[in-house]
Amino acid sequence: MYILRTKPVFKETIWGGRRLKDDFGYDIPGDHTGECWAVSAHPDGEGSIVNGEYAGTPLSGLWSSHPELFGNYPLDRFPLLTKIIDAQADLSIQVHPDDTYAAEHENGSLGKMECWYIIDCVPGATIVIGHHAKTREELRDMVNGGRWKELIREVPIRKGDFFQIDPGTVHAIKAGTLILESQQSSDITYRLYDYDRLQNGKPRPLHLEKSLDVIEVPFVERRAIENGDDGSWMRLLYSCKYYKVWKGVSLGKEKTADGAKTQAAGAAKTHTADTAEIIPSPEFFLIGSVLSGEAVLGDEFFRKGDHFIIPSGYGPTPVTGDAEFIFSSPV
Repeated sequence: MYILRTKPVFKETIWGGRRLKDDFGYDIPGDHTGECWAVSAHPDGEGSIVNGEYAGTPLSGLWSSHPELFGNYPLDRFPLLTKIIDAQADLSIQVHPDDTYAAEHENGSLGKMECWYIIDCVPGATIVIGHHAKTREELRDMVNGGRWKELIREVPIRKGDFFQIDPGTVHAIKAGTLILESQQSSDITYRLYDYDRLQNGKPRPLHLEKSLDVIEVPFVERRAIENGDDGSWMRLLYSCKYYKVWKGVSLGKEKTADGAKTQAAGAAKTHTADTAEIIPSPEFFLIGSVLSGEAVLGDEFFRKGDHFIIPSGYGPTPVTGDAEFIFSSPV
């Protein structure tokens, strides 16, 4: 049993840029690459395993053929999806359905609950999260009347912020923002407003009636767990019925040197409980993304931009080196 490294899938978008290459070194398809589907078994952008005996295996195939690696999680598909999103321009204002609505209206798809960790943003950056309508009648009137500035709730952000986005929440990432998104494995998005932009000379389609069906009224903000710092190096950011998300910052006493894999792996063999952080053994499995730095997990070397899955039964994992992580697991 070993830590599974995943191969990302990249998506070009009307609002994407180059930061996935410039900041993470990814081989992106073009200068308007907006999304890195880093850990995905979704058919709209499925990744694969890149190391060990399962190298080349699509994640959905591994999920089906080796459910024991995922703790025999009780779902017919891989439940989560991890993305990095580079917004060079504003994304459309949108909303997602829950499981019940998506199953009925979107051919049995999962709904889409998600959360955002702000990796970086420009000074003065904002996001759209929520709205100001008090009733469904007021919401419909404001949408039909194009009263977007009056309707939309916009809040300032800074690096390191975290936001939970429940189904039914009006939201949009805005220009100059780089985020890591943890979400249900779904690609269902209803576009409420797109700033009257044109793509290939035509406006992108909106989904007004479906949006109005699912928008939560009034808006209720879900925040990161308050006082979530319990002294652990892995700080729980949020827990809901679909996932838990942690931020981990490893400040190893024995640092990796210049990204040298051999030195890092060699040093790992000498680490003790006093010099290593510990990732607890996951109940089902744990998804990890390295946002900065470099570290050794077990005896495997990882650096910024790497993504991985710690399988069920792997056991507690020692972590050494200086690195920043976001972890997620199903519940």
